[in-house]
Amino acid sequence: MALRIESSAFKENEMIPARYTCDGANISPPLSWSDPPAETNTFALIFDDPDAPAKTWVHWVLYNIPAQIDHLEENIPTGKEFDNGSKHGINDFKNYGYGGPCPPGGTHGYRLKFYALDTDLDLGSGVTKQQLIDAMDGHILEKTELIGNYSRK
Repeated sequence: MALRIESSAFKENEMIPARYTCDGANISPPLSWSDPPAETNTFALIFDDPDAPAKTWVHWVLYNIPAQIDHLEENIPTGKEFDNGSKHGINDFKNYGYGGPCPPGGTHGYRLKFYALDTDLDLGSGVTKQQLIDAMDGHILEKTELIGNYSRK
């Protein structure tokens, strides 16, 4: 078996419900994962929009999720750090935590990339996507992704 991530809110390549976007409650969707490698110490996720006009837009960066955790409820608080050691990075809205899809036009495909890591990352809260990617180098045991689409009316 390989690492998998899914959401009860939307399936692979389906539309993300407005509840999880700037047109709704703008809260993070529920996520669950399964079959991580046995050596997994922590997980990390990056949610971004490669279809954004100027650059890939980062919507969510979360890391140091303990290996014992197998899901995230919807509406994860936007704080910097959590009691379990998880930490939020900074998104391109310049906020900690989740910032939902809000495309300026057309249908965009949003990638939720999920990583199983062999270590706790020695990073403070508030890192950028690139800083997280750099810190994960050499520590990724397995990676998977979930793609959802969104179009504003």
